[in-house]
Amino acid sequence: MKPSVALIVSLLAAAISSKRIHFKKQTVPSSCVRCCGPLEKTVYAYGLPSSHGMASDHPTYPTPEIKPKIDITILKGSKGEKGERGLSGKTGKEGPNGSVGVSGPKGNKGQSGIAGNNCKQHYAAFSVGRKKGVESKEFQTQLIFDTEFVNLYQHFNMFTGKFYCYVPGVYFFNLNVHTWNFKETYLHLMRNAEEVVILYAQPSDRSIMQSQSVMLELREQDEVWVRLYQENRENAIYSDEADVYITFNGYLIKAAAESD
Repeated sequence: MKPSVALIVSLLAAAISSKRIHFKKQTVPSSCVRCCGPLEKTVYAYGLPSSHGMASDHPTYPTPEIKPKIDITILKGSKGEKGERGLSGKTGKEGPNGSVGVSGPKGNKGQSGIAGNNCKQHYAAFSVGRKKGVESKEFQTQLIFDTEFVNLYQHFNMFTGKFYCYVPGVYFFNLNVHTWNFKETYLHLMRNAEEVVILYAQPSDRSIMQSQSVMLELREQDEVWVRLYQENRENAIYSDEADVYITFNGYLIKAAAESD
């Protein structure tokens, strides 16, 4: 009976030792116990395979690694105040000229403006003379002048001996001549081809100054000039190189464009 007791005691000691090992396997903090998934590979505590006699009815698995994700937007602060404006940069190079655009439509006609002040001054005046006397036997001779005293705006043509009207209006004209002894003096003041006034002196043994004046209303491009007219006797007017005995004058009194 003594051997039997000793055998029982040894068996009990072996059983207690086996239970202690099994308890330590279950309390491994680095693993978890899963009751399902028989197809997954079993990982045993302490790295011991089942061939070492360890209990295989409760397999263990590795703990998954957890990486937390931080939402950056919740850390964003409020909008700051606007900063001061920086200095302007350097001006860039001028670009090439663009092409000419299409012409736009014609605009509407504007309203008439306020009438201006009609205060514009108009002028026209001339004064010419002749130093050389004239003796003519021709029926009609145009008198040409060789001395210019005043010729405003060159309205009097020294080559043709005519005054040309560029400013319509009322003009005053004056003709002065010196008669020749024993010769007739016979002249017409002409407007275009029309005889306006006559200056006449009969032959005499005395030479005298003769004068004729007239006012004329001229239109633009009218011509005023002097003509010698020979009738029965020789027609002549006197002058010399030292003095001027023959003069022809004219000036504008009132332009037609001026208001009353």
